[in-house]
Amino acid sequence: MEVVTGAISTLLPKLGDLLMDEYKLQTSVRGDITFLMDELESIQAALLKVSEASIDEPPDIQVKLWAKEVKELSYDIEDRVDTFTVRVDGHAPRQLHGLRGFVDRSVNLLKKAEIRHDIGMDIKDIKRRIKEVGERRDRYKIDSVSMKPVGPSVHSLRLSALYRKAAELIGTEEKSDYLVKELMDGCDVSKLQLQKTVSIVGFGGLGKTTLAKLVYEKLKVQFHCGAFVSVSLNPNMISLFKNMLHQLGNYKNVATWEEAQLIDEIREFLRNKRYLIVIDDIWSKSAWETIQYALIENECGSRVITTTRILDVAKCADSIYELPRLTPADSRKLFNIRIFGTEKKSLPKELEEVYNNILKKCAGVPLAIITVASMLASKMGKENTYKYWSKVFRTMGSGLEDSLDIKDMRRILLISYYELPPHLKTCLLYLSLFPEDSEVSTEYLIWQWVGEGFVLKEQGKTIYEVGQDYVDQLINRSMIEAADFDRDSNKVSYCRIHDMLLDLVTCLSNDDGFQTTLDGQRTTCLPNRIRRLSLQTSNEEDVKLVSTMSMSHMRSLTVFEAAFNLLPALSNFPVLRVLDLSGCRQVGNHHFKDICNLFNLRFLGLWLTSITEIPEEIGNLQFLQVLDISCTKVNEVPATFVQLRQLVCLRFDYLKRLPKRFGDLKSLERLEGKIYLKRLWEKIDLYELGRLTELRCVHLNFNEWDGSNKNHILQFLSNLVCLEDLKISGYNGDFGSQRDRLSPRLQQIQDIRMMGCLIPAVPSWMSSLSALSILSMALLTIGEQDLHVLGSIPSLSHLEISVKKPTRGRNKRLVISNVYPFLFLTKFKVYGTMEAVFLQGAMEKLQTLFLNFEVEKTMDQFGDLDFGLENLSSLVHVAVDMNYRIFKDRKAAETAIQKAVDMNPNKPTLKFGKEIHSVTEAIQEEDKSI
Repeated sequence: MEVVTGAISTLLPKLGDLLMDEYKLQTSVRGDITFLMDELESIQAALLKVSEASIDEPPDIQVKLWAKEVKELSYDIEDRVDTFTVRVDGHAPRQLHGLRGFVDRSVNLLKKAEIRHDIGMDIKDIKRRIKEVGERRDRYKIDSVSMKPVGPSVHSLRLSALYRKAAELIGTEEKSDYLVKELMDGCDVSKLQLQKTVSIVGFGGLGKTTLAKLVYEKLKVQFHCGAFVSVSLNPNMISLFKNMLHQLGNYKNVATWEEAQLIDEIREFLRNKRYLIVIDDIWSKSAWETIQYALIENECGSRVITTTRILDVAKCADSIYELPRLTPADSRKLFNIRIFGTEKKSLPKELEEVYNNILKKCAGVPLAIITVASMLASKMGKENTYKYWSKVFRTMGSGLEDSLDIKDMRRILLISYYELPPHLKTCLLYLSLFPEDSEVSTEYLIWQWVGEGFVLKEQGKTIYEVGQDYVDQLINRSMIEAADFDRDSNKVSYCRIHDMLLDLVTCLSNDDGFQTTLDGQRTTCLPNRIRRLSLQTSNEEDVKLVSTMSMSHMRSLTVFEAAFNLLPALSNFPVLRVLDLSGCRQVGNHHFKDICNLFNLRFLGLWLTSITEIPEEIGNLQFLQVLDISCTKVNEVPATFVQLRQLVCLRFDYLKRLPKRFGDLKSLERLEGKIYLKRLWEKIDLYELGRLTELRCVHLNFNEWDGSNKNHILQFLSNLVCLEDLKISGYNGDFGSQRDRLSPRLQQIQDIRMMGCLIPAVPSWMSSLSALSILSMALLTIGEQDLHVLGSIPSLSHLEISVKKPTRGRNKRLVISNVYPFLFLTKFKVYGTMEAVFLQGAMEKLQTLFLNFEVEKTMDQFGDLDFGLENLSSLVHVAVDMNYRIFKDRKAAETAIQKAVDMNPNKPTLKFGKEIHSVTEAIQEEDKSI
């Protein structure tokens, strides 16, 4: 919301809190606060309305100035309210008794009276400023002024995609042939009678419209009638249906018809016709559903092509074609044609490097290649080629280039930005603080958003889950792309933004004053008030700029290692909320002490710094929500740490001991690191952890397990009803219980990792864990009851088991059939001993299987290597690691397994690994393969 409404969305609840009795404000001050809240709600509504203006008819410049002024005012108000809250709540005196206690309490009362007087004066001043802004707006009647279009309309820019020159259709022929085949189903007569819809999806500038037009021209002669219509962001359905009717060949006078009449007419016209229709540029499911009403399914073999930037919209079609980027070879051809008029061109050696660098930044996106090449072509012969090309390369992605070609490109991409809801606009602009080509950890990014206050609370979800939804929505809308995935959960672990979109968000960020970046290239006129600053590199000019900056209004500071020498004294940042010094190895313990005076901090990133301890003063940061001290030498937290009552996430490598009353951190949801439990403090630490009833993530390591505290860990698990992610190592006991009251109630648990333990049997209560999807554990032996429990876990999709030793006396394999349902299991890994055989109907959704076993022991026990691999009907990948003494044993084993895999009707792939000597080595090798 921030980029649209400033700090108003987070400010309103804070003003409401000030009206509570605990702050004991005077009646007149409370009245002024109520007035402010009413005014800010009206301002927020007006700002939202301004943000919804058409891209072709933007708000008047005076409206923009008014919007900027009230947003800045909202920041100032929030700064004052937070400062007041810190002064009142942040430094409660110690509870002393006797004369000293009486004196301290009296002084504290006097201080609070003075603080309340100050906030009263601040509120009156703010009320005056809000009235001034309103009067100025009325005085100039800015509502009655509209602004002329600032450039070509989006519609006119889209026409260029429909009528590309043949020379510019590089790389589309193969793609169009694929789509033709996809649409026509290889001319299968039975399938040709059915209606089919194919959706082309990808972000702006990839060439979706151009490709759809090419396919349409190739196929339209095979149909009775056809139409190619564009929907746009805010579609006029009546105009769209009239256009469609006309293109289809219906020339009735429908000038006064309503939407329902037009839909009926189109349906009737198409009833017995085989039609080909392209619906270009769909932005919402609702728009597509309305259009579908007109596209009657008549079993004449009609075909529909849609294009969209939004994956969820594309999924409404029968099949999806995710449009790939141009290959490097096609990128060069298109670039050369646009600049030199020919596909092949030999360049002077001095230009080759910058030429390749420019193409690399364009990353195979046709719009970027055409735009940059057009800009370069316009200067050919007019400027020094090498100098100009180098300048263009440096400014790509900086948001500073202002040529007409770049502006037109931004307008095309701007449609996607305009379509975003306010909170996603803010989150997207935040990505401009990262250097070009960065692959950003989604987890870290989400926590930064949380610290900034960008993530809005939603009923039934944690704040982190809401942030994950934001990432998914930005990917779904093709604004960012996934760079890497978590192997087990398949969630996006890293994301990136294309340089072309980075250029857009940086330009928008600069225009709005949302963020300022110093990277040695993007230096521009600095705004009067810098709210966010990203220091990326250091040069003489940047040093001068930083020395002239006012830090008093700065809310967020990100410093990269190369720019650490630019960091001003931390005392200059009185209202700082987000401080990220991650990767700056120059940061030491003395810096941490200074940081503890930044009382407004919500996010503190000290990952990969040189700190070795947390100072006692950490208790000052009572508004801190996220602290990252991972990849440092910190392994203890001081007693004052328990004062961080708003802490939601703590990221660390390991902690040797928890302070007393650690369970007071009631807001804590994620402990992302390993907690060592020693015998001496084990009971106390488990008790404190069990008090963290909001905890979602924890990793415990039992250093000296002796089995005496089994009930304590069961009680701990029973208390954490919100737990989603549990890792336990060093535990060598069972998790069963004779008393129901100690049965864990982990109904939210999704991921359990216990490979570092040794458990005699799978606990029976696991079969009731309805949300559990990932489970890894080490068993002493495995039996039928274990398989029964595992197979009954309702949502289990990934199972990893290490079996230490074979069951004594067992010479018949355990049978895995449809009796043990394993309803959703897709990945199964077995280490150590493989005593089971798969029968027909077993694990019907299993796609990936990894086996690790000793050939000689398995043959001695069962006499064969028959695992029934041919019976796994959905199997796609098999990987096998074996330990053997004689080489011929390995060859015989490989032959037997290969035969079984060849008999599998699904024809899975098979990969044999190298000789393995231990379960630990097997796990490490498997991580490299599958």
